[in-house]
Amino acid sequence: MTDKAEVVVAKQAQIVPADGGLLPQQSGDQMIAMIEKIVMTPEIPIDRLEKMLEMKERIEEKKAEQAFVRAMSRAQANMRPISADANNPQTRSKYASHAQLDGILRPIYTHEGLSLSFDEGDTDKDGYIRVLCYVSHEDGFSRTYHKDVPVVNAGIKGVVMMTPTHANASADSYGMRYLEKKIFNIAVGEFDDDGNQAGNPVETITEEQQATIQDLLDSTGANKALFLKWAKVKKISEINAGAYNSVVAMIKRKQK
Repeated sequence: MTDKAEVVVAKQAQIVPADGGLLPQQSGDQMIAMIEKIVMTPEIPIDRLEKMLEMKERIEEKKAEQAFVRAMSRAQANMRPISADANNPQTRSKYASHAQLDGILRPIYTHEGLSLSFDEGDTDKDGYIRVLCYVSHEDGFSRTYHKDVPVVNAGIKGVVMMTPTHANASADSYGMRYLEKKIFNIAVGEFDDDGNQAGNPVETITEEQQATIQDLLDSTGANKALFLKWAKVKKISEINAGAYNSVVAMIKRKQK
């Protein structure tokens, strides 16, 4: 190696700390450009080259994740509560169908470079299916969400209402709808407790959410009996988790 090459290598190698970490003063793009330039230098030792390539991979993964988060934020900023378009005769309630959710949400999230794909995975819960949703961004980052849904072919009164195949399809459909609402934090205009269609017990709000609603009711001086009647429940703890955002928004509107 010539003296000049030794100087170049020594200077370039300084950008990689001994622990292979990143130097804070360099931006991701600057680091990648610098690493790519150094990799073209044949005099770089193999072990140092491997660290640089690992660093480049970490930087690119972080950039892709940041692009994913920004895209998700922009998409949710353009999303609003969705009205219910289907009826569940068993619970006499309305819910937003998957077609309704998909028709409204897909143009928004795909515009931001996001895509959804669904699959089924393994679960250790007997009688359940695990619905998977892969949320991917065009820059390469992907995040996986899942929901375990019971496969039940009987209605609320215990009467068999569907074949095992239909019960599985119903559970799968519910899981897809649940995940799509959860991923994008979507509120539905009506209380969406159609999980009963898949034999799924209604998921209620947490103790912390109960306390929040109670505090809001107290601060507004609202008539609790009328509120519970409006919410179609006997007590606050029975409020559907999917309706929480709508309930809070309604109380705050009354407060204003």
